[in-house]
Amino acid sequence: MDDALAFSALVLALSGQLVQEIHARVSQQGFEDLRPAHGFAFARISLGGATTADLAEHLGVTKQAAAQLVEELVRKGYVVRHPHPHDARARLLGLTEAGWAATRAADQAARAAVVPWREALGEARFSELVADLTRLTPPGPIRPVW
Repeated sequence: MDDALAFSALVLALSGQLVQEIHARVSQQGFEDLRPAHGFAFARISLGGATTADLAEHLGVTKQAAAQLVEELVRKGYVVRHPHPHDARARLLGLTEAGWAATRAADQAARAAVVPWREALGEARFSELVADLTRLTPPGPIRPVW
């Protein structure tokens, strides 16, 4: 396998492993009703100013799919809709206290999930890897996801 294919395969494998590890840890902290897709939604909503259309773009899904996800999260008590100050048709999304609690659980889980990687690479190399990945990451707001 050439370096480009190896890099792609390795990053995808690590990403999948990380998402599953974070999800398992979040579930263990009492959020069994959440799926990894919810974490990606929380990541965008937690930044503020998100509408369902913004969430659809962030998740790479249709507005209809995002609306269904939002409705599920509202029903479960993790998300609320607020009037948009500039667009009467749109609603701003916000996290409830339960949504913020799940986000804090995910942040804690994300830190714990990379402990083995940090130990395997050592503190200096791990920090260098984070710096390298930061250079490769597209610009825009970044929030840990699960």
